[in-house]
Parts: sequence; C-alpha cells; structure tokens
Amino acid sequence: MDATRSPLILYVPGLLPKPEPAVHRHELFRCLKEGVRRIDSRCADALGDGSGHFDIVGWTYDFYGEHRDIALDQPAIDRLLEQPEASAADRDEAGSFRRRTIRSIYRAADHLPFLIPYFTDDKLEIHLRDLRRYVSNEFEIADAIRRMLKIPLRAASHAGRPILLIGHSLGSVVAYDTLWQLAQERNNDVRIDLFLSLGSPLGQHYIQQRLLGHKGPGKDRYPGNIRCWVNIAAVGELTAIDMRLADDFAPMLHHGLLESIDDYAVYNWFRQDGVLNVHAEYGYLVNEVTASVICEWWHRNCGP
Repeated sequence: MDATRSPLILYVPGLLPKPEPAVHRHELFRCLKEGVRRIDSRCADALGDGSGHFDIVGWTYDFYGEHRDIALDQPAIDRLLEQPEASAADRDEAGSFRRRTIRSIYRAADHLPFLIPYFTDDKLEIHLRDLRRYVSNEFEIADAIRRMLKIPLRAASHAGRPILLIGHSLGSVVAYDTLWQLAQERNNDVRIDLFLSLGSPLGQHYIQQRLLGHKGPGKDRYPGNIRCWVNIAAVGELTAIDMRLADDFAPMLHHGLLESIDDYAVYNWFRQDGVLNVHAEYGYLVNEVTASVICEWWHRNCGP
C-alpha cells in the first residue's frame, strides 16, 4: 500500500495533560489495535505499528505546559487490555442510580446554569475553568490548537488520503470547530470521510451556544466537509450528558451536508486505581463498537 495515499486515522485528545506525544500515541494505538484485533485480525495486521496510518494532534502541552507521566496510567491500560469486555460489576456501576442522578443534575444545569455553583466540586471547577479557556479563546489558545489540527488535515487532503478524524471529549469540539473554519475558506479541499466523536460534549447546550458558526443562518452554521459522522458515548458519562447527537445536528442532514449521523451507546470498563472511569479515552478506543466502525471504514477505503 502506498503510505502517501493510504487511509489516515487522526486523533484529537480532550482536556487534561497527556503524556508526551510519541508515548501517548503509542498507548492510544495499542488500545485501538487491540480492539480491532479482537474483531478483525486481518485489519489489525494491515494497521501494522500504525506508522503512516495513525497519528495524534498533541495540543495539551501548549494548553497546560506539562506532560502527564505515562507510569500513572500504564497499569490501568494493561488491565484494560487484559479484560475482553465490561464485567457485570462495571455495567452495574456505570448504570447505577447514583450516576443516573448525577447525570440528571448535570443535564439540568446545562440548561439552567445558575444551578452550577450549588453542586460543583474542585474537579468540576477545574474542568469548567479549562473549558472556558478554550471557548473564550483566551490568549488565542483555541486558534493555536485549531492551527495544529489544520496542518495534518491539509497535508492528508493534498495527498488524496481518506481521513478518519477521531475526537475524544473536548477534542471533538476542537475537531468540529476546525472543520467549520476550513469549510469557510475559499478553494479549501479538506474533506473528512468519517468523523468519529467519543464521549463528546457536543450535545451540551452550553457547548452548542459557543461553537464556531452557531449564529450563522441555515447551513452556514455547520461544517460542510464531513461525509459521515458516528458518535459513541459510554453509559454513565458525565461529559457526554446528551448521548445522542443525531437529533441536535439533524439540520446537517436536511441541508445535505452529511450522508449520515449515527449514535451508539457502549460500556467503558477502564479503571484507575480501582475507580471506574467511563470517560477514559483508552477504554473508548479498545471498545468493540469503536473497533467495528474503524474496521468498516478501513475496508471501505482499502478493500477486503
């Protein structure tokens, strides 16, 4: 296969410091490939070590000024890959009454922001602070992040490579905003064959009111350079509090900007020090639903 024209999987991470990009890429791809291997060994073999096929946009160092030590996550990643699927205990905890209650409170606060101060803890306050930095484009940091993504997108498009763009958490917002900006440029030929959002906050009212283009008329509100969109959200999510995006972005279908947008619910069994984290990127990438989407896209662009 000609690597210069072969399919490209490009990954955009979310908030919080991440490991050094090469290390982060290795662990992310390790999870992605293991998920693929479990359902399609031929596709996993074709992916090889990911060189030329998988890359990441490591923007978090510029945002936080630090890298996360991978040693903090390595044992949890190893355990994740040793476990073939969510256990009954994982499923029960993800769908517990407590989590459903918290989700309901978060959803209410998304529409009634005055409620937020009554239930925020230190962790949520830090998350909201970082989110505000992005949506307010503080010191032009959001512009800088989007420029980082545009570089590989333009290079892949110029080479005629099919692109699968994966955005996890806020990374899906970064991807969406970047695609909207590119769609506004004259003579821009960047087009995404498949946009895959994981644990995305794009269903939040707060986010939707701050997306680039949200005040535009009709189809101008949306990016017009995505062929298909798949959204995957884990049961128990507190970031993807609206797990369905097909209804929120249905106008993209009506305007002929998308061929399809599909939502899937999954279970994420990543545990850090025994604590279930249904939002973890590694857990999303090893999931069989994510792997199935990737395999189908890969075969569509590379043949059987």
